[in-house]
Amino acid sequence: MADLESTVINTSVTQKDPKEALVIAVTTRAIFNLEKEHEIFLTKGKEEYVKHQQTNENNPLEPGTAFAFIQAAQFVNKKLLERDPEEKELFDVIVLSNNSPESGVRIINSAKQHGVSAALIFQQEIQAPSTQLRVVFDGDAVLFSDETERVFREKGLEGAVEYEKKMESVPMGEGPLKAFALHLGKMRQKFGTEDSPIRIYLVTARSGRDMGIRAIKTLREWGLAIDEAFFMDGAPKGPILSKIQPHIFFDDGLHNIQGAQDVGIPSALVPCD
Repeated sequence: MADLESTVINTSVTQKDPKEALVIAVTTRAIFNLEKEHEIFLTKGKEEYVKHQQTNENNPLEPGTAFAFIQAAQFVNKKLLERDPEEKELFDVIVLSNNSPESGVRIINSAKQHGVSAALIFQQEIQAPSTQLRVVFDGDAVLFSDETERVFREKGLEGAVEYEKKMESVPMGEGPLKAFALHLGKMRQKFGTEDSPIRIYLVTARSGRDMGIRAIKTLREWGLAIDEAFFMDGAPKGPILSKIQPHIFFDDGLHNIQGAQDVGIPSALVPCD
């Protein structure tokens, strides 16, 4: 598997006051393709890395893994502002970097070339699935808490199924990306089903027959409308992700991240506790 930091989006997502923007902090290695430069840093050291960046500071970097995702988020901003020029619930993108000022000039120049700033990323032609922002969430330990996964590890599949049946009417606890998903959902609700610039998916290893009802009821309780939900019953997620072609896929399992990468889907690992 490739270097995880370079192939997985490195973001810190925080929610301000509900009337303000959703802030997404993204590293330069997620926005731009810096693998060659990173290899120089590892093999030849910082001095050669800085020298390489200075020599090539007027050569724009190619888009990285997160570029299309951020570009689509900016498209959502555009559509929201077209509806209401006073709209405050927007994406606010901050680009983070550990580069020194000397080596960071190339990053700044690349940002200018692609229409990227510390607050906004403007639309740029790139090979991407669509301008419609498509986000796929895993269920347990991502949207939902990991309570059922803990039962599964302790009592196996039968125990987990029995637990879910017993708790069917009790909403699951919130996972690390619930707030982000709810904010997307609020943006989604501002548009009709036909013209929405956002589409939200759930792709979970749960079985729809035995463990899907509680997931659907939990989403209903939260008021989060999912455009499509796929209950994979343990099957690989790669094939369905290749059909959806999302801009980003969030999962807590490295094997699922690898499967998504194998079919060319940008992926984000959600750390486990």
